[in-house]
Amino acid sequence: MSIDKVARIAGVSTATVSRVLNGNPAVKPDTRDKVLAAIEACEYQPNLLARQLRTSRSRMLLVLVSNITNPFCARVVRGIEEEAEKHGYHILLCNSESRLTRESAYLRLLSGKVVDGVITMDAISCLPGLTTLIGDSPWVQCGEGDPGYNASSVTIDNFKAASAAVDHLMTSGYKRIALINGDLRYLYSQQREAGYRAASGKNWQAVVYADSLEYQAGIQAMAELFTLPEPPDAVFAISDALAGGAMHYAHEQGLRVPEDVAVMGFDGVPFGSVTYPPLTTIEQPMHQLGVRSVQLLLERINNPEVETVNEILDWKLLVRGSV
Repeated sequence: MSIDKVARIAGVSTATVSRVLNGNPAVKPDTRDKVLAAIEACEYQPNLLARQLRTSRSRMLLVLVSNITNPFCARVVRGIEEEAEKHGYHILLCNSESRLTRESAYLRLLSGKVVDGVITMDAISCLPGLTTLIGDSPWVQCGEGDPGYNASSVTIDNFKAASAAVDHLMTSGYKRIALINGDLRYLYSQQREAGYRAASGKNWQAVVYADSLEYQAGIQAMAELFTLPEPPDAVFAISDALAGGAMHYAHEQGLRVPEDVAVMGFDGVPFGSVTYPPLTTIEQPMHQLGVRSVQLLLERINNPEVETVNEILDWKLLVRGSV
């Protein structure tokens, strides 16, 4: 199957197909998706570039991101890209939305030697399907870390971090602490809820599941919490964006933060420092998560027999004005 046929099916030039295969960031996302769909449709296996023939390396890494609009993901990807460039690598970014059908076209690039390895930031529920597609190729889990797979991982202890967040709220005098959680397909959502429940014990508990980690979803979740007969006096959200939405709702209802209701987030993205009041949160080492994921992946690429590592990085409690 030729590159010309791929170009005809996708309705683009052969030069555009080549740019997609080489991970050129100048290609528009919708054009890249059309080319990848055409590659999948005709099961095209690209020839190695001359450089690849000489080195058996493409110097490209595939990064599967669940949602690139999430500020947490964006900052991790920055760390990935900066560290990859230090080692002479570039990245090909797939905004997967944790959809296996979308990822499969990108993962075909592994068999064509267009990418040397994969960093996944997808939901833990996607891993069985992903591992089938990845096969024996080098890969690393970033942010989501299940030691049951033959891949290194780098993450934080979400259980302990969430427990610390709730402990801080309790020691600050709050009694009715609610949780705004997200999609339980993600291991971090499961772990943070487990930490919340363990720390709050038999005390008042209420959990709302937002349909995304975005600001608007935080507004909707907070509104749901305030339909309870006895609303919370503190809210712990599993992302800063959700927490920002929760504060927005509180302000709209004339509630004072933190006097009437405290709000705590998770991630430590920059906008939390400029909310009103500034957001108390758990700060993840976002840049370092990206850096270490590249380092661990390159170790596996350079030595396929290297032992897997499940690395836990430190986090910090940032105390600000919202609690």
